[in-house]
Amino acid sequence: MNRHFLISAVAIFICALFTLAIPHSALSLSEAYKENIYNTGRLKPIDSRLKVHVGQKAPDFTLKAVSGALISLHLYRDKKNVVLSFVPAAWTPVCSDQWPGYNIVKDLFDEHDTILLGITVDNIPTLFSWTNQMGKLWFPVLSDFYPHGQVADQYGLLRSDGVSERALVVIDKKGIIRYIDVHDINERPSLEVLMQELDKLR
Repeated sequence: MNRHFLISAVAIFICALFTLAIPHSALSLSEAYKENIYNTGRLKPIDSRLKVHVGQKAPDFTLKAVSGALISLHLYRDKKNVVLSFVPAAWTPVCSDQWPGYNIVKDLFDEHDTILLGITVDNIPTLFSWTNQMGKLWFPVLSDFYPHGQVADQYGLLRSDGVSERALVVIDKKGIIRYIDVHDINERPSLEVLMQELDKLR
């Protein structure tokens, strides 16, 4: 049994655990601060039109991270695969579970030589407070606040109410978009599907 097969099997098992257990708050960090979570109610699943497509070069950008660093997409060229995780807003239910979930499975991203970049249209102070409540995240969290939603709009992921879609964009080491999931904003994207897409980059 080869190493790649073993890694894939373990990844599928962890993804299944993630999918089944976390939605019921068994592993959810949002329980620790649920009193501060704003219930948005059910929203229109998708409210934008993509401006990018699989096979094209990913539009470059530079955004400020909660850490204070300026993060540019091109910094990872020829070094790392990149997953852009756009989420609509801080202090909302699904977003407050999605990123802590990625925190739990950092090893899977490492196995795929992949960096995750979290992006929202919230400002830095809001993101600082929100992510501190999640615990220490291993990936950069970036503010697309000003010019408001510029990167989300560049990718065609800015909704009519000014927040971004819940979306995943997988970019390979050459800077080419290999996968896009503009997900129902009310639901968390499947980690198992994401790992299957990252497998294709090996």
